[in-house]
Amino acid sequence: MTIIQSRPKRKKTGGKYIDYRKKRKYESGNPPTHTKLGDRRTSTERTMGGYKKFRVLSDNIANVYDPKSKKYIKLKINTIVESPANRHFVRRNIMTKGTIIETEKGKAKITNRPGQDNIINAVLMEK
Repeated sequence: MTIIQSRPKRKKTGGKYIDYRKKRKYESGNPPTHTKLGDRRTSTERTMGGYKKFRVLSDNIANVYDPKSKKYIKLKINTIVESPANRHFVRRNIMTKGTIIETEKGKAKITNRPGQDNIINAVLMEK
């Protein structure tokens, strides 16, 4: 089924809008990426204007910022501890913005959107 990002079919009151045209290709959307924990896999999508969007399908390495030393370190992700987006994402090992991950140096919080940024950035949390 196609995802369409256009006007809804119904008004706030519940009445139906009358269709004045067909669906357009530029109104179509994409399903969410759901970046998983695993070996690095990426995909490339063509966007409007011939540009490209890079997505991370799965990854097990994160760029972690240490606030004490003020440096970035590449660390291996061991597990996913908590997810604010959906409690079931923890069991399915899906990473989104705000997800708390367990790394070699301790817990870290993901600060970007991995499915759209092609990388996983995180900040180390204090114990």
